[in-house]
Amino acid sequence: MTTGLDIVVQHRLGAFTLDATLRSQGGLTALYGPSGSGKTSLVNVIAGLIRPESGHVRHDGEALFDRAGGVFVPPHRRRIGYVFQEGRLFPHMTVRQNLGYARRFRRVSGTDAADARLVELLGIGHLLDRRPAGLSGGEKSRVAIGRALFSAPSLLIMDEPLSALDQARKAEILPHLEYVRDETGIPILYVSHAMEEVSRLANFVVSVSAGRVVAAGDPGTVLGGGAPVPENMEPATFISATISHHLEDEGLTVAESRAGRIYLKRGAAEPGDRVRVHIAAQDIILGIGEPGNLSALNRLGGRVLGMTERAGSVWVSVDCSGEAVLVQVTRHSAARLGLAEGQPVSLLFKSVSIDTQGLFRNQLPETRP
Repeated sequence: MTTGLDIVVQHRLGAFTLDATLRSQGGLTALYGPSGSGKTSLVNVIAGLIRPESGHVRHDGEALFDRAGGVFVPPHRRRIGYVFQEGRLFPHMTVRQNLGYARRFRRVSGTDAADARLVELLGIGHLLDRRPAGLSGGEKSRVAIGRALFSAPSLLIMDEPLSALDQARKAEILPHLEYVRDETGIPILYVSHAMEEVSRLANFVVSVSAGRVVAAGDPGTVLGGGAPVPENMEPATFISATISHHLEDEGLTVAESRAGRIYLKRGAAEPGDRVRVHIAAQDIILGIGEPGNLSALNRLGGRVLGMTERAGSVWVSVDCSGEAVLVQVTRHSAARLGLAEGQPVSLLFKSVSIDTQGLFRNQLPETRP
């Protein structure tokens, strides 16, 4: 049986046209792109809130919509949990009652133990007897996620669930989202234009622009410059690595990747953990020949794959033993160095430039260094 999402839809919304093809399987798939690109319209099609003019929507081989076959499964029968940007909790109900309401829509059996486990994962046990008016923004978001999960969905849609929260509240919720992703086994379709959310959570990234899917793949490829980038997202590289050991006296952690050894600030990750390291393109120094006696501990070697001019800068893609690393330089520097495709180069970046917020648990297939 075919698993995952299989979507081919066309639909006009006034002057806007949605013409999207998307296939994804399991884990957390992030839809990202600038405002007005069609992300929410696409997930509303999947949820059954919009009936497209043509195409099909299938999940795990089941047709939820097929214009040619005359199939349209109504939203309440799709087994899709939907977490809206505003949360939309029932204000007259307690948290316990909000969660209990979702149980009515279950099409599969559940247990009290499983429900208790979800409450534990989301850290909302102490909130069960409160009403939404007495909750913080972060607490409301966690309860909204819990309510969607209590319906036992086969797919969970989350549309910008953290956009109304400040950085402190986002930092509070992100670990809970990781647990939901890793421990429930429910595939998630996550809409966001925030780099820290997409890069931290996504197993698979879909870039949406002007109503079309313009790129799809692993986060390193898509977020690393392989697709149009929203205005608030800086070019970056995401390297999969495995924690090797700690240098306790020096406050460092050593990670091994296909691109080479990477030194990180000592953090919570332990030897054997697989992580995804985020390195901003502007934090990497590109040089010709062997680097001298510099303070930067991280030194990778590679060859220039290609160059693209964007917004007055040159983005240089470098092949480091099969890992594509993106570097941002000025046009002046690119001309002075005489950069050309195939040219050997050295890349340098500081350990302190990789913030602990840039070290993410990696749920992608393991990359062997």
